Amino acid sequence: MNMMTTSILIILILLTTPIIIPMTNFIKFINYPSYATSSIKFSFFLSILPLLLFFRYNTEYMITNWHWMTINSVKLTMSFKIDYFSILFLSVALYVTWSIMQFSSWYMHSDPNINRFIKYLMLFLITMLILTSANNLFQLFIGWEGVGIMSFLLIGWWYGRADANTAALQAILYNRIGDVGFILAMAWFCLNMNSWELQQIFLTNNSDLVPLAGLLIAATGKSAQFGLHPWLPSAMEGPTPVSALLHSSTMVVAGIFLMIRFHPLTSNNSTIMTAMLCLGAITTLFTAICALTQNDIKKIVAFSTSSQLGLMMVTLGINQPHLAFLHICTHAFFKAMLFMCSGSIIHNLNDEQDIRKMGSMMKTMPYTSTCFIIGSLALTGMPFLTGFYSKDLIIESINTCNTNAWALMVTLIATSMTAMYSMRIIYFVTMTKPRYSPLIIMDESNPDLINPIKRLALGSIFAGFLISLNIPPTNIPVLTMPWYIKLTALLISILGFAMALELNNLTSKLSMKSPSKPASFSTSLGYFPSIIHRIIPQKTLNPSYKLSSNLLDTVWLEKSIPKSTSITHAHLSKMMTNQKGLVKLYFLSFLITISLIFTIYIINPEWFQ
Repeated sequence: MNMMTTSILIILILLTTPIIIPMTNFIKFINYPSYATSSIKFSFFLSILPLLLFFRYNTEYMITNWHWMTINSVKLTMSFKIDYFSILFLSVALYVTWSIMQFSSWYMHSDPNINRFIKYLMLFLITMLILTSANNLFQLFIGWEGVGIMSFLLIGWWYGRADANTAALQAILYNRIGDVGFILAMAWFCLNMNSWELQQIFLTNNSDLVPLAGLLIAATGKSAQFGLHPWLPSAMEGPTPVSALLHSSTMVVAGIFLMIRFHPLTSNNSTIMTAMLCLGAITTLFTAICALTQNDIKKIVAFSTSSQLGLMMVTLGINQPHLAFLHICTHAFFKAMLFMCSGSIIHNLNDEQDIRKMGSMMKTMPYTSTCFIIGSLALTGMPFLTGFYSKDLIIESINTCNTNAWALMVTLIATSMTAMYSMRIIYFVTMTKPRYSPLIIMDESNPDLINPIKRLALGSIFAGFLISLNIPPTNIPVLTMPWYIKLTALLISILGFAMALELNNLTSKLSMKSPSKPASFSTSLGYFPSIIHRIIPQKTLNPSYKLSSNLLDTVWLEKSIPKSTSITHAHLSKMMTNQKGLVKLYFLSFLITISLIFTIYIINPEWFQ
C-alpha cells in the first residue's frame, strides 16, 4: 500500500511540475512541449506499478490526508478513492495524453502561444484525474468544473474566429444546464445524508429519485446525451489535439464515469435504469443517423463519439457498469488515434476537412491511412481489435437482457450504422481517386507525428485484450447463448460495411436534383439546432419585443402619462374657455357684438350719453 501511495504521489508531482515551471524563469532554458511530454511519459510508466499491484492484490483503499473545513457537521477533506475505476483510468489517460502531447508539438509548432496551449492540456488532464480519483462530491465537483473550464478555453483557442468563440460558449452553456442537476444532487445529499463522502452515501443505500435524476441530468450535459448534445460536434472548431483529448480520456466520458461511480445507488432504482437505457438508445441512434451524411471528417468522428457515449449509457441502463467502464478505456485509444490521423490528413491537405475533396490517401500517406483504417475497424468492433472486446460483450449483454426490447433493438440498428459511416469515411478518404489539388506536398516523416499514432495503433490492437483480462468477476455477462446470438454483433457490423460499400459504389456518379427527406434530416442534424437555436428563441423574442415596445413604450411611457395628461388638459381647456382657436368663430362673435351695440344705439341712444 505504501508503494502504491508513493507512486501516485510522485505521479501527482510529475504532472503538476509543468504547470508551475511557466511561472518561473526556468522555462527559458528548456523546450517546454518536450518537457511536458516527458513528464507525462514518466508518469505513465510509473502508473503501471500501482496498476499491477492492484491486479495482484485487488485491494481498494482511500487516502484522506488534509481536513479543509467543517460546514455544520459536513467535513470537507482531501480524500482520494483508489479503486478499479480510478487506477485503470489513470494509466489509460496518461498513455493517451502522452501521445496527444507529442502530436501537439508537431501540430501546433507554428503557434506563438504553444507553451500556454500545452499547459492548458496538462490542466485538462489533471482536472480529469481529480474527478476520477475523488472520494467526496465536493472534490469531484472541483474536477467536474475544471474540465468544463478547460474545455471552454481550449475549444475557443483560436479566439479570432467567430465560430470558435460560439462553439466554446455553446459548450459551457450546455454544461451549465447539466451542472444544475449536479448541484441539486449535492444539496440533496447534504440535507438528507449530512455527508458528501461516497462511502457514507453508498452505505445508506438510499436510492431516492431526486438526487439520481440530478446526476443523470449532469451526465446528460457533460457526456452529450440527446437533448444536450449539440455542443459536441460544434467543439470541433478547436484545434485537433483538443478534440483528441476531449473525446478520448477527458470531459465527455466524465458524465458516464459519474454514473458508473454511483452505480450502487442507480442499480436499485428501476426508474433511473430505464431512463438511462432509453436516453442512451435515443442518443446512439440519433447521432449515428447524423454521422451518416456529414462531410466534415472531424464532425463524423465527433458524432461517432456521441454515439459510443449513448452505447455506454445503454450499458449502464442494463446494469453493467464495469462493461461501460471497459468501453470507456478501449474507446480512448482508437478515438484519439482517429482524431490524430484526421489532423494529420487535414494538415497535409492545407486545412481541408471535406472528405469529398480527399481520396486515395493510402498512396500518398500510407502510414496515416493504415492507422486510420485500424481505428475505424476498432470503432466498429471488428474481431480482435480493441473495440471488439468491449463492444461485443455489450451487445451480447443486450441480446441476453430482457428489460426493454425497443431500446435494445434501436441500439443494434445504431451499431450497424457505426459500420456504415466508418466504411463511408474509409471509402472517401483512403480509397477511390484523388480529389485534391496536385500541387499539395505531403509529408508524414516527422517522428512527432508518426510515433504517437504508432503507439495508439498498438493500443488499438492489443489494449482491449489486456484490459479485458481484468474485468472484476462480479460483472461477467451471461455467456450461455446460441451461436447465432453470439455472432449478432459481428453480423451486424459486416452488414453495415457491405451496405455502405455498395451504396458508395452505386451513388459515386449519381446526382440528385433535390435531397430526400431522410438525407435532409441527417444533414440538418435532425433539425435540432434550427429548432432549439432559431425557432424557439425567435418565437420567444418576437412576443417579448412586441410586449416591450407596445406595452412598455407605447402604453406606459407614452399613452399613460404624457399623452393622457395632454389630452386631459386639452379637453378641459375646451370645456372651460371659449377660446377655440377658430378665426371664423372669433369674427362672427365680433360681428354679433357690433350688431347688438349698433341696434341698441338706434333703439335707445340715451344709454350711450
